[in-house]
Amino acid sequence: MKLIDTLRFGGQDVLPLVEGGKGVSVSTGISAGHWAAAGGIGTISAVNADSYDEQGRPVPQIYHGRTRRERQRELIRYAIDGGVAQAKIAHEIAGGKGRLHANILWEMGGAEEIIEGILEAVPGLINGLTCGAGMPYRLSEIAVKHGIPYYPIVSSGRAFNALWRRAYSKAPELLGGVVYEDPWRAGGHNGLSNTENPLNPEDPFPRVLELRRVLRQYGLDETPIIMAGGVWALEEWQDWIGNPDLGPIAFQFGTRPLLTKESPIPDAWKRRLLTLKKGDVYLNRFSPTGFYSSAVNNSFMQDLRGRSERQVAYSPEATAELDASYGVGARKREVFVSSTDRQHIAGWEAQGFTEALRTPDDTLVFVTPDSAREILADQTNCMGCLSACKFSNWMQREPYTNGQKADPRSFCIQKTLQTIAHAPNDEHADDVVDHNLMFGGTNAWRFGTDPFYANGFVPTVGQLVERILTGR
Repeated sequence: MKLIDTLRFGGQDVLPLVEGGKGVSVSTGISAGHWAAAGGIGTISAVNADSYDEQGRPVPQIYHGRTRRERQRELIRYAIDGGVAQAKIAHEIAGGKGRLHANILWEMGGAEEIIEGILEAVPGLINGLTCGAGMPYRLSEIAVKHGIPYYPIVSSGRAFNALWRRAYSKAPELLGGVVYEDPWRAGGHNGLSNTENPLNPEDPFPRVLELRRVLRQYGLDETPIIMAGGVWALEEWQDWIGNPDLGPIAFQFGTRPLLTKESPIPDAWKRRLLTLKKGDVYLNRFSPTGFYSSAVNNSFMQDLRGRSERQVAYSPEATAELDASYGVGARKREVFVSSTDRQHIAGWEAQGFTEALRTPDDTLVFVTPDSAREILADQTNCMGCLSACKFSNWMQREPYTNGQKADPRSFCIQKTLQTIAHAPNDEHADDVVDHNLMFGGTNAWRFGTDPFYANGFVPTVGQLVERILTGR
């Protein structure tokens, strides 16, 4: 079996093992610092990370602003403070070993201001900047301003080609590497295009080979490609290691670091990982970002799926197909649905799904009264965590709305990710984990079958890196 050797990143030889960035208090300074201390590249998330009070307790991210724009200003302040805190923790733990990167999402609210604020506050502590979830054209400008390498996240050679031609060709010296994130296998938000079938995963080898062809076209023969998504054991990637056609390759692990002693996720989440079966993690399109995302099929996802299944088309006026009258809301405002759907509605109402909520697509979805109240409250309390949110109809520019109806088929992503990341380790923890968004790569089911985790074994980050280096 081929073993990996160190690879040069930013003038430093490190293990080509990268900890994948996972937002909202999951990739922290502790996990990243230990990953770097083990000789690899640790990644802190700059997506609304935790900051701490004088007693070392996480500062609750509570919003007081009356408007969405005011609340977004609070969110940006929380995010900068949190990113600074995590960078300092990671730097101290790493002790000068490995490298430390910060990960941001280009489509998160205030992305540029947040990363600028963090980098200005902790010069020299962050060794690289990774960024995906969109087309981050200005990533290279930020990197040049602060003198650090940048690592765009793409899902195709075509995407990198567009980034290079428009922006990155102006700052080639700081392009530290390119992360290829498999759009079918990676956890969290994925970059599937409209021409790609979410149910038909493609082999990553020819796609990464095409990315290398594009890189070589611009003289970037030695720029590392970081394979992300679906990476579990290096013995499964023997055709990649040392392959001259692919050039320098590193491997990113996003899901496996969830189950370590240093991982900050609650114990209930860790226990759940050990029970997953193949198929329990799947691609869906409920995210308010509009991207596909990969998450565990728990009761949270089942509720979202149920909303969309309890959905009918409607019209304010009777038509040949929509000819059955139905009253919406407390005032029973008349709309028209099909006769068949009118029967479906009667069945849903008998089950307790009595509240009809309008969608931007001229449909009604049926939920319980409690769910309706929660959806409307979450939409009202939007804090602008995304540059654009279909759930709340927020848009990060005046008039701060996309002009569409808010979409009740989606959810408040900031709320659910904060809730699951900070679930208390008590008798309610399992319910909290089951009723919130649990991102994960499609290989997450392997925790339950890999002998490394037999009898519920949870390794340290150092032990996990040692295991990965064996190839198994």
